[in-house]
Amino acid sequence: MRLLHTADWHLGRLFHNLSLLDDQRHVLSQLLEIIDREKVEAVLIAGDIYDRSVPPSAAVTLLDEVLHALCEVRKLPVIMISGNHDGAERLRFGARHLRQAGLHILSDLADFATPVTLTIDGVEVDVFGIPYADPEHVRSHFKVDVHDFDGAHRYLVERISEQRHPTRRCILMSHCFVAGGSASDSERPLTLGGAESVAWEPMQGFDYVALGHLHGPQYRGGEHIRYSGSILKYSFSEARQHKGVTLVDLDAGGVTKIEQITLLPSREVRVLEGEIDALIAQGRTDKNADDYLLVRLTDRHAILDPMGKLREVYPNVLHLEKPGMLETRGGQQLDRERLRFDALDMFGDFFNQTSGEAMSEEQARAMAELINQLQRDEAQG
Repeated sequence: MRLLHTADWHLGRLFHNLSLLDDQRHVLSQLLEIIDREKVEAVLIAGDIYDRSVPPSAAVTLLDEVLHALCEVRKLPVIMISGNHDGAERLRFGARHLRQAGLHILSDLADFATPVTLTIDGVEVDVFGIPYADPEHVRSHFKVDVHDFDGAHRYLVERISEQRHPTRRCILMSHCFVAGGSASDSERPLTLGGAESVAWEPMQGFDYVALGHLHGPQYRGGEHIRYSGSILKYSFSEARQHKGVTLVDLDAGGVTKIEQITLLPSREVRVLEGEIDALIAQGRTDKNADDYLLVRLTDRHAILDPMGKLREVYPNVLHLEKPGMLETRGGQQLDRERLRFDALDMFGDFFNQTSGEAMSEEQARAMAELINQLQRDEAQG
């Protein structure tokens, strides 16, 4: 039996206020190609299908298209759980009727111990799904004394372990933050205060654990306890990650092979650093100039409309940082005296770029007096 594990689609996501729906459609079409090429027999989607609980209509349409291609066209069973970004109730609308089409939506915590049983080529596998649930929800629903994410998750995993069939292979799906995992900026924290992690040890006995929530492909405690990662880079902190999906081969004896397959985006997410003139020159010959970019300018002088100039060659500059303008003292505090000395030079650069000529000595003296007066007023205020 060959399974495909994917997670964290975040359909409807905005990246610095730019819709990623076309980019998501592009990689999901690759996902379908991988399924066809690798002869995948079932698909596991480990949460955060949508980016928010009330997704935009275009995101709902895209999910409908992909699920139609999987369940109706290819006749594949699909098992999905809800994540912390999803609205669990909305996601499972029509779930009881959709089971007949092979779509199993596991977003009701009351059914966490009831598996979906897959039977393919004589191999029987029970798939249990734990939708995202905070400790308060678990405590109130099951009347148990749990106070943190680890306690709640451990309780659910142990109850599932008690329900396991003695001869069938067993897969666990969960949307959680496993302790020691590597996080990214784009993941919404599950709780304030850092008490969101769960232990991997209770999951060790499952044949495979399909995890969602962390966006970087990784595993914890064993290669079979794995995050497939998100399908796209959703923050600049993920620029060096390779996004993809995970193939899992399983037979009557257990997992025989795990393979990560890379998805290729229509536009990459990159971080560029350097002086503006060098970056503009580089952009004129950059074959991937349409990538989504964060630019860090190292210039130490003022620049008129740097974003506009960069976007003439790199149209998708989404964020601009100017570390060269902010020298620090002691690694933390801003060197205010240096900024005061530089203020006149910065205005001089601005004057030169707007007027096309340098300030006269008289103009420079007048501006210096104005800057000094502003600094005296600031100190007295």
